[in-house]
Amino acid sequence: MVMDVMAAAARIEASGGHVIHMEVGQPAASAPSVAIAATHAALDQGRIDYTSALGIPSLRARIARHYRETYACDVDPERVIVTTGSSGAFILAFLSMFEPGDRIAVTVPGYPPYRHILTALGCEPVLIETTNDTRHALTGEMLLAAHRKTPLKGVLVGSPANPTGTMMTREALATLIAAAESEGIRFISDEIYHGLDYAFPAVTAAELSPHALVINSFSKYFCMTGWRVGWMVAPEPLVRPIERLQQNLAISVPMLSQVAAEAAFDGRIEMDAVKHSYQDNRSVLIEGLPKAGLDRFLPADGAFYLYADVSKFTDDSFVFATRMLEEAHVAATPGVDFDPIHGRSFIRFSYARSTDDMRTAVARITRWLGQASF
Repeated sequence: MVMDVMAAAARIEASGGHVIHMEVGQPAASAPSVAIAATHAALDQGRIDYTSALGIPSLRARIARHYRETYACDVDPERVIVTTGSSGAFILAFLSMFEPGDRIAVTVPGYPPYRHILTALGCEPVLIETTNDTRHALTGEMLLAAHRKTPLKGVLVGSPANPTGTMMTREALATLIAAAESEGIRFISDEIYHGLDYAFPAVTAAELSPHALVINSFSKYFCMTGWRVGWMVAPEPLVRPIERLQQNLAISVPMLSQVAAEAAFDGRIEMDAVKHSYQDNRSVLIEGLPKAGLDRFLPADGAFYLYADVSKFTDDSFVFATRMLEEAHVAATPGVDFDPIHGRSFIRFSYARSTDDMRTAVARITRWLGQASF
Protein backbone atom coordinates (compact mmCIF):
# COMPACT_ATOMS: atom_id res chain seq x y z
CA MET A 1 0.00 0.00 0.00
CA VAL A 2 2.95 2.36 0.44
CA MET A 3 3.25 2.40 -3.36
CA ASP A 4 -0.33 3.67 -3.57
CA VAL A 5 0.57 6.43 -1.11
CA MET A 6 3.64 7.36 -3.14
CA ALA A 7 1.60 7.51 -6.36
CA ALA A 8 -1.01 9.74 -4.72
CA ALA A 9 1.74 11.99 -3.34
CA ALA A 10 3.23 12.30 -6.81
CA ARG A 11 -0.14 13.44 -8.19
CA ILE A 12 -0.40 16.13 -5.52
CA GLU A 13 3.13 17.34 -6.30
CA ALA A 14 2.42 17.32 -10.04
CA SER A 15 -0.43 19.75 -9.41
CA GLY A 16 1.80 22.08 -7.39
CA GLY A 17 1.30 20.79 -3.85
CA HIS A 18 4.13 20.34 -1.33
CA VAL A 19 4.19 16.92 0.33
CA ILE A 20 6.32 15.96 3.33
CA HIS A 21 7.50 12.42 2.53
CA MET A 22 7.49 10.14 5.57
CA GLU A 23 6.28 7.01 3.78
CA VAL A 24 9.50 5.43 2.49
CA GLY A 25 12.67 4.36 4.31
CA GLN A 26 14.82 6.47 2.03
CA PRO A 27 17.58 8.62 3.57
CA ALA A 28 17.50 12.22 2.36
CA ALA A 29 21.30 12.45 2.53
CA SER A 30 23.62 11.32 -0.23
CA ALA A 31 26.23 8.59 -0.16
CA PRO A 32 29.51 9.49 1.56
CA SER A 33 31.59 11.89 -0.53
CA VAL A 34 34.51 9.44 -0.45
CA ALA A 35 32.28 6.77 -2.03
CA ILE A 36 31.27 9.09 -4.85
CA ALA A 37 34.90 10.11 -5.41
CA ALA A 38 35.99 6.46 -5.56
CA THR A 39 33.32 5.79 -8.17
CA HIS A 40 34.53 8.66 -10.36
CA ALA A 41 38.09 7.35 -10.10
CA ALA A 42 36.95 3.86 -11.13
CA LEU A 43 35.07 5.27 -14.12
CA ASP A 44 38.14 7.23 -15.19
CA GLN A 45 40.04 3.94 -15.41
CA GLY A 46 37.65 2.86 -18.16
CA ARG A 47 36.88 -0.82 -17.55
CA ILE A 48 33.95 -1.94 -15.40
CA ASP A 49 34.02 -5.72 -15.28
CA TYR A 50 32.45 -8.71 -13.59
CA THR A 51 33.88 -9.44 -10.17
CA SER A 52 34.05 -12.61 -8.13
CA ALA A 53 30.57 -13.89 -7.31
CA LEU A 54 31.36 -13.52 -3.61
CA GLY A 55 32.53 -9.93 -4.05
CA ILE A 56 35.75 -7.98 -4.49
CA PRO A 57 38.24 -9.50 -2.00
CA SER A 58 39.31 -6.12 -0.61
CA LEU A 59 35.68 -5.21 0.12
CA ARG A 60 35.06 -8.53 1.86
CA ALA A 61 38.17 -7.95 3.96
CA ARG A 62 37.02 -4.40 4.77
CA ILE A 63 33.64 -5.68 5.93
CA ALA A 64 35.35 -8.25 8.15
CA ARG A 65 37.49 -5.43 9.59
CA HIS A 66 34.27 -3.50 10.29
CA TYR A 67 33.16 -6.31 12.61
CA ARG A 68 36.44 -6.11 14.54
CA GLU A 69 36.28 -2.33 14.84
CA THR A 70 32.57 -2.01 15.63
CA TYR A 71 31.73 -5.14 17.61
CA ALA A 72 35.16 -6.52 18.66
CA CYS A 73 34.08 -9.62 16.74
CA ASP A 74 36.41 -11.69 14.55
CA VAL A 75 34.80 -12.61 11.23
CA ASP A 76 36.70 -14.55 8.58
CA PRO A 77 36.56 -12.59 5.29
CA GLU A 78 35.87 -15.93 3.57
CA ARG A 79 32.45 -15.93 5.28
CA VAL A 80 31.56 -12.47 3.90
CA ILE A 81 29.46 -12.42 0.72
CA VAL A 82 28.63 -9.21 -1.14
CA THR A 83 25.03 -9.05 -2.40
CA THR A 84 22.70 -6.85 -4.42
CA GLY A 85 21.40 -5.02 -1.38
CA SER A 86 19.80 -6.85 1.50
CA SER A 87 17.04 -7.93 -0.91
CA GLY A 88 19.46 -10.08 -2.88
CA ALA A 89 20.83 -11.41 0.39
CA PHE A 90 17.39 -12.59 1.51
CA ILE A 91 16.88 -14.48 -1.73
CA LEU A 92 20.29 -16.16 -1.52
CA ALA A 93 19.84 -16.96 2.16
CA PHE A 94 16.39 -18.49 1.73
CA LEU A 95 17.43 -20.53 -1.32
CA SER A 96 20.53 -21.90 0.41
CA MET A 97 18.90 -22.65 3.77
CA PHE A 98 15.38 -23.84 2.97
CA GLU A 99 13.34 -26.03 0.63
CA PRO A 100 9.84 -25.41 -0.75
CA GLY A 101 7.29 -26.14 1.94
CA ASP A 102 9.60 -25.23 4.83
CA ARG A 103 8.08 -23.06 7.55
CA ILE A 104 10.03 -19.94 8.61
CA ALA A 105 8.99 -17.73 11.50
CA VAL A 106 8.83 -13.95 11.06
CA THR A 107 7.43 -11.37 13.43
CA VAL A 108 4.52 -9.01 12.90
CA PRO A 109 4.64 -6.13 12.63
CA GLY A 110 7.53 -6.71 10.26
CA TYR A 111 9.08 -5.89 6.88
CA PRO A 112 6.63 -7.19 4.21
CA PRO A 113 9.21 -8.63 1.75
CA TYR A 114 10.30 -11.17 4.38
CA ARG A 115 7.05 -13.05 3.96
CA HIS A 116 6.57 -12.15 0.29
CA ILE A 117 9.98 -13.49 -0.80
CA LEU A 118 9.49 -16.64 1.27
CA THR A 119 6.09 -17.19 -0.34
CA ALA A 120 7.48 -16.60 -3.84
CA LEU A 121 10.13 -19.27 -3.18
CA GLY A 122 7.52 -21.79 -2.05
CA CYS A 123 8.20 -21.51 1.67
CA GLU A 124 5.59 -20.78 4.32
CA PRO A 125 6.06 -17.65 6.46
CA VAL A 126 4.78 -18.24 9.99
CA LEU A 127 3.63 -14.96 11.53
CA ILE A 128 4.36 -14.57 15.23
CA GLU A 129 2.70 -11.56 16.79
CA THR A 130 4.83 -9.45 19.13
CA THR A 131 3.48 -7.37 22.01
CA ASN A 132 4.33 -4.55 24.39
CA ASP A 133 5.18 -7.17 27.03
CA THR A 134 8.41 -8.02 25.19
CA ARG A 135 8.96 -4.56 23.68
CA HIS A 136 7.81 -6.07 20.38
CA ALA A 137 10.75 -8.48 20.26
CA LEU A 138 10.45 -12.20 19.60
CA THR A 139 11.38 -14.38 22.59
CA GLY A 140 12.68 -17.92 22.75
CA GLU A 141 9.47 -19.03 24.46
CA MET A 142 7.33 -17.58 21.67
CA LEU A 143 9.49 -19.23 19.02
CA LEU A 144 9.43 -22.65 20.68
CA ALA A 145 5.67 -22.44 21.22
CA ALA A 146 5.18 -21.93 17.46
CA HIS A 147 7.68 -24.73 16.76
CA ARG A 148 5.75 -27.16 18.97
CA LYS A 149 2.55 -26.52 17.01
CA THR A 150 4.17 -27.33 13.66
CA PRO A 151 7.95 -27.65 13.26
CA LEU A 152 9.87 -24.65 11.97
CA LYS A 153 12.96 -24.74 9.76
CA GLY A 154 14.05 -21.17 10.35
CA VAL A 155 13.43 -17.81 11.98
CA LEU A 156 14.24 -14.28 10.82
CA VAL A 157 14.42 -11.23 13.09
CA GLY A 158 15.50 -7.63 12.60
CA SER A 159 17.04 -5.32 15.20
CA PRO A 160 16.63 -2.36 14.89
CA ALA A 161 13.33 -3.40 13.38
CA ASN A 162 11.21 -2.07 10.55
CA PRO A 163 8.54 -0.68 11.05
CA THR A 164 8.79 -0.35 14.81
CA GLY A 165 12.33 0.93 15.39
CA THR A 166 12.59 -1.36 18.42
CA MET A 167 15.83 -3.17 19.27
CA MET A 168 16.78 -6.39 21.04
CA THR A 169 19.20 -6.34 23.92
CA ARG A 170 22.24 -8.61 23.88
CA GLU A 171 20.60 -10.91 26.43
CA ALA A 172 17.33 -11.11 24.48
CA LEU A 173 19.09 -11.85 21.19
CA ALA A 174 21.42 -14.44 22.74
CA THR A 175 18.51 -16.21 24.43
CA LEU A 176 16.52 -16.31 21.20
CA ILE A 177 19.45 -17.67 19.18
CA ALA A 178 20.10 -20.34 21.81
CA ALA A 179 16.43 -21.38 21.77
CA ALA A 180 16.44 -21.64 17.97
CA GLU A 181 19.65 -23.64 17.80
CA SER A 182 18.48 -26.02 20.55
CA GLU A 183 15.75 -27.18 18.16
CA GLY A 184 17.75 -27.04 14.93
CA ILE A 185 15.95 -23.89 13.75
CA ARG A 186 18.18 -21.87 11.43
CA PHE A 187 18.62 -18.24 12.50
CA ILE A 188 18.76 -15.20 10.19
CA SER A 189 19.51 -11.75 11.61
CA ASP A 190 18.55 -8.67 9.57
CA GLU A 191 20.96 -5.94 10.70
CA ILE A 192 20.38 -3.43 7.91
CA TYR A 193 19.74 -0.60 10.41
CA HIS A 194 22.86 -1.21 12.48
CA GLY A 195 24.68 2.05 13.06
CA LEU A 196 21.34 3.81 13.56
CA ASP A 197 20.94 2.93 17.24
CA TYR A 198 19.96 5.51 19.86
CA ALA A 199 18.73 3.73 22.98
CA PHE A 200 21.72 1.37 23.33
CA PRO A 201 24.38 -0.15 21.03
CA ALA A 202 23.16 -2.73 18.52
CA VAL A 203 24.43 -6.29 18.89
CA THR A 204 25.31 -8.47 15.91
CA ALA A 205 24.32 -12.11 15.84
CA ALA A 206 27.80 -12.79 14.45
CA GLU A 207 29.10 -12.20 17.99
CA LEU A 208 26.77 -14.78 19.46
CA SER A 209 26.84 -17.75 17.08
CA PRO A 210 28.91 -18.95 14.10
CA HIS A 211 25.78 -20.70 12.84
CA ALA A 212 23.64 -17.55 12.50
CA LEU A 213 23.41 -15.92 9.09
CA VAL A 214 23.74 -12.13 9.26
CA ILE A 215 22.41 -9.76 6.59
CA ASN A 216 23.38 -6.10 6.32
CA SER A 217 23.47 -3.38 3.69
CA PHE A 218 24.98 -0.04 2.75
CA SER A 219 21.50 1.36 2.10
CA LYS A 220 20.53 2.88 5.44
CA TYR A 221 23.45 4.02 7.63
CA PHE A 222 25.59 4.78 4.56
CA CYS A 223 22.67 6.36 2.62
CA MET A 224 23.32 4.21 -0.47
CA THR A 225 19.87 2.82 -1.29
CA GLY A 226 20.14 3.11 -5.08
CA TRP A 227 23.63 1.61 -5.22
CA ARG A 228 22.10 -1.79 -4.39
CA VAL A 229 24.95 -3.31 -2.40
CA GLY A 230 24.76 -5.30 0.81
CA TRP A 231 26.44 -8.27 2.42
CA MET A 232 26.03 -11.48 4.35
CA VAL A 233 28.12 -13.13 7.03
CA ALA A 234 27.27 -16.76 6.33
CA PRO A 235 28.00 -19.95 8.26
CA GLU A 236 31.02 -21.56 6.63
CA PRO A 237 29.13 -24.58 5.17
CA LEU A 238 26.80 -22.23 3.26
CA VAL A 239 29.47 -20.12 1.54
CA ARG A 240 30.00 -22.45 -1.43
CA PRO A 241 26.27 -23.10 -2.05
CA ILE A 242 25.60 -19.34 -1.92
CA GLU A 243 28.50 -18.71 -4.30
CA ARG A 244 27.00 -21.15 -6.82
CA LEU A 245 23.59 -19.50 -6.51
CA GLN A 246 25.08 -16.03 -6.99
CA GLN A 247 27.04 -17.21 -10.05
CA ASN A 248 23.81 -18.34 -11.69
CA LEU A 249 21.40 -15.64 -10.52
CA ALA A 250 23.47 -12.47 -10.82
CA ILE A 251 27.09 -13.41 -11.76
CA SER A 252 28.25 -10.63 -9.45
CA VAL A 253 27.23 -7.40 -7.75
CA PRO A 254 27.99 -4.34 -9.94
CA MET A 255 31.66 -3.45 -9.67
CA LEU A 256 31.07 0.30 -9.27
CA SER A 257 28.77 -0.27 -6.29
CA GLN A 258 31.38 -2.45 -4.64
CA VAL A 259 34.11 0.14 -5.16
CA ALA A 260 31.86 2.79 -3.63
CA ALA A 261 30.93 0.53 -0.73
CA GLU A 262 34.55 -0.14 0.22
CA ALA A 263 35.30 3.57 0.21
CA ALA A 264 32.17 4.35 2.23
CA PHE A 265 33.74 2.96 5.40
CA ASP A 266 36.07 5.98 5.33
CA GLY A 267 33.07 8.30 5.39
CA ARG A 268 31.82 7.44 8.86
CA ILE A 269 32.28 10.97 10.25
CA GLU A 270 30.01 12.25 7.51
CA MET A 271 27.47 9.47 8.14
CA ASP A 272 27.52 9.96 11.91
CA ALA A 273 26.48 13.58 11.30
CA VAL A 274 23.50 12.23 9.35
CA LYS A 275 22.72 9.89 12.24
CA HIS A 276 22.69 12.83 14.64
CA SER A 277 20.15 14.55 12.40
CA TYR A 278 17.94 11.47 12.70
CA GLN A 279 18.21 11.73 16.47
CA ASP A 280 17.03 15.34 16.24
CA ASN A 281 14.15 14.26 13.99
CA ARG A 282 13.23 11.51 16.44
CA SER A 283 13.03 14.06 19.24
CA VAL A 284 10.82 16.36 17.14
CA LEU A 285 8.32 13.53 16.58
CA ILE A 286 8.42 12.07 20.09
CA GLU A 287 7.81 15.51 21.57
CA GLY A 288 5.46 16.88 18.91
CA LEU A 289 3.12 14.07 17.88
CA PRO A 290 1.62 13.55 21.37
CA LYS A 291 0.56 17.21 21.32
CA ALA A 292 -1.20 16.49 18.04
CA GLY A 293 -3.06 13.56 19.61
CA LEU A 294 -0.81 10.71 18.45
CA ASP A 295 0.40 9.85 21.93
CA ARG A 296 0.82 6.09 21.63
CA PHE A 297 3.76 4.65 19.73
CA LEU A 298 6.31 1.88 20.07
CA PRO A 299 9.79 2.52 21.54
CA ALA A 300 11.85 4.20 18.81
CA ASP A 301 15.18 2.63 19.81
CA GLY A 302 16.82 2.77 16.39
CA ALA A 303 16.43 2.91 12.58
CA PHE A 304 14.44 5.99 11.49
CA TYR A 305 10.83 4.96 12.06
CA LEU A 306 8.08 5.75 14.52
CA TYR A 307 5.14 3.32 14.59
CA ALA A 308 2.12 5.20 15.93
CA ASP A 309 -1.25 3.91 17.14
CA VAL A 310 -4.12 5.74 15.38
CA SER A 311 -6.97 3.63 16.79
CA LYS A 312 -8.40 6.58 18.74
CA PHE A 313 -9.20 8.18 15.38
CA THR A 314 -10.03 5.27 13.05
CA ASP A 315 -10.02 1.50 12.60
CA ASP A 316 -8.58 1.83 9.09
CA SER A 317 -4.99 3.07 8.86
CA PHE A 318 -5.18 3.23 5.07
CA VAL A 319 -8.05 5.70 5.30
CA PHE A 320 -6.08 7.66 7.92
CA ALA A 321 -2.99 7.77 5.67
CA THR A 322 -5.05 8.71 2.62
CA ARG A 323 -6.79 11.58 4.38
CA MET A 324 -3.58 12.81 6.02
CA LEU A 325 -1.96 12.96 2.58
CA GLU A 326 -4.90 14.63 0.86
CA GLU A 327 -5.77 17.08 3.64
CA ALA A 328 -2.43 17.73 5.38
CA HIS A 329 -0.01 16.81 2.58
CA VAL A 330 1.96 14.47 4.85
CA ALA A 331 2.67 11.01 3.42
CA ALA A 332 3.05 8.00 5.76
CA THR A 333 2.65 4.24 5.44
CA PRO A 334 -0.45 2.34 6.64
CA GLY A 335 0.36 -0.31 9.22
CA VAL A 336 -1.45 -3.00 7.23
CA ASP A 337 1.62 -3.17 5.01
CA PHE A 338 3.56 -4.51 7.99
CA ASP A 339 0.95 -6.32 10.04
CA PRO A 340 -2.09 -8.10 8.57
CA ILE A 341 -3.32 -8.78 12.12
CA HIS A 342 -3.40 -5.38 13.86
CA GLY A 343 -1.96 -3.07 11.22
CA ARG A 344 -5.21 -1.20 10.70
CA SER A 345 -4.52 0.53 14.01
CA PHE A 346 -1.04 1.84 13.13
CA ILE A 347 0.82 4.26 10.88
CA ARG A 348 4.57 4.21 10.18
CA PHE A 349 6.35 7.55 9.98
CA SER A 350 9.86 7.64 8.50
CA TYR A 351 12.01 10.44 9.90
CA ALA A 352 14.91 10.08 7.46
CA ARG A 353 14.42 13.53 5.90
CA SER A 354 15.41 16.99 7.16
CA THR A 355 14.60 18.28 10.64
CA ASP A 356 12.76 21.23 9.08
CA ASP A 357 10.55 18.71 7.24
CA MET A 358 9.80 16.95 10.53
CA ARG A 359 8.81 20.21 12.22
CA THR A 360 6.59 21.11 9.27
CA ALA A 361 5.01 17.65 9.34
CA VAL A 362 4.22 17.89 13.05
CA ALA A 363 2.67 21.34 12.56
CA ARG A 364 0.55 20.10 9.64
CA ILE A 365 -0.61 16.97 11.48
CA THR A 366 -1.45 19.00 14.60
CA ARG A 367 -3.52 21.47 12.59
CA TRP A 368 -5.21 18.69 10.60
CA LEU A 369 -6.16 16.51 13.57
CA GLY A 370 -7.44 19.59 15.35
CA GLN A 371 -9.90 20.17 12.52
CA ALA A 372 -10.56 16.69 11.09
CA SER A 373 -13.65 14.66 11.89
CA PHE A 374 -13.36 10.86 12.12
